[in-house]
Amino acid sequence: MKRHGHLWPDIIDRQNLVWAAHRAARGKRGKLEVRRFWKDFDASIDQLRRELVAGTFVVGCFNTFKVFDPKERTIHAARFVERVFHHALMRWCEPILDRRLIHHTYACRTGKGRLAALETAQRAMRQYPWYLQMDVRKYFESIDHGVLLHQLRRVFKDKTLLGWFERIIDSHRLGDAGKGLPIGSLTSQHFANHYLGAIDRFAENSSSVKAYVRYMDDFVCWGNDAGSLIDVGRRIEKLVQDDLRLSLKHVAQPRPSRHGISLLGWRVFPTHAELNRRSRLRFTRKMRWLEAAWTQGAASDAAVQQRVTALTAFTLPAKSFHWRQRCLSRFRCMAIGLEPGEPGWQLEQQCAELPFRQPQQQHPHEPQQQHRLPPCPKLRSDTLDGVIRQLQGTEPAMDPLAAMDPPAATN
Repeated sequence: MKRHGHLWPDIIDRQNLVWAAHRAARGKRGKLEVRRFWKDFDASIDQLRRELVAGTFVVGCFNTFKVFDPKERTIHAARFVERVFHHALMRWCEPILDRRLIHHTYACRTGKGRLAALETAQRAMRQYPWYLQMDVRKYFESIDHGVLLHQLRRVFKDKTLLGWFERIIDSHRLGDAGKGLPIGSLTSQHFANHYLGAIDRFAENSSSVKAYVRYMDDFVCWGNDAGSLIDVGRRIEKLVQDDLRLSLKHVAQPRPSRHGISLLGWRVFPTHAELNRRSRLRFTRKMRWLEAAWTQGAASDAAVQQRVTALTAFTLPAKSFHWRQRCLSRFRCMAIGLEPGEPGWQLEQQCAELPFRQPQQQHPHEPQQQHRLPPCPKLRSDTLDGVIRQLQGTEPAMDPLAAMDPPAATN
């Protein structure tokens, strides 16, 4: 396959850098470093372009922190101006890397994603009786810099571009072994997705593998018999250790498809899919945390509703309606619009609270709508004619309080 060159002039083009700045700032306009960059936008873009042309731009300045959900990971977030450079770089390099991947690789690709991978996996579970699931141990921390640069040299031939690739990759090292990519960087996810392309091509060309799905470092093979899948697992393990210098988490063992497979937070069966135990525990724990934050006033109604919406969206495609109803029962006021159950009750409640001729759904960022005003006091029938004559000017003004119904007598 031919290599690609002459990409660097297009990458450092000013219009490309402007596009990359807008792309990198999506959802982050309120951050201090973004506001500083935008304060004098033209000067910031020109300064970035001058440093890239001269080769003096500094890469590898990360803001490091840890996350513990679903497991402990160290995140390396690049500074904003470096993220602008990454977006400008990947705008031209991502389509080339994407064309090197097979159809059934679903991570970090436009039109793919987690749900598409799960649908393909369930389709394969119906068709083939055995599957073989494998996972790489500490994948991002174990990627070998030399192997990755060799792969990139087989795709690109622009020496300036390859020099920047080497600087970006070598800016993050774990020890002296020359391994590891920073989790949280745009370039890292595309490099890591491309790194396992050899496994994709092996599975696609193997006659024993009838179906295949890979989502980053999680990959599954399906076949008609367990013996052939055992041989496939041994050959993939040798490929991973010798060519890619990685290691698998567990010894690959075929399992029957009818027993289901845990993949991407779901438990997929031939007939249906449901959340696995870890995802249910995470959902419940986050709902409890949101309840505590909302009760203590640490989170607003709009913020809590947005978080609940995102959590619920993860569970909607799975077979989890009754379990989700129980979890959201205490958040009924924020779950309106998310749950398909009891639509009549929700509509009646909203009609009773909102005024006439107003929208029937109130969004979190809209100002609170006014409630229905109380009814006007009734006038006695014997004073109605007097009020009409007063309005016509034929009778002197009367005290409006005298026209109201007298209070009920009390014992």
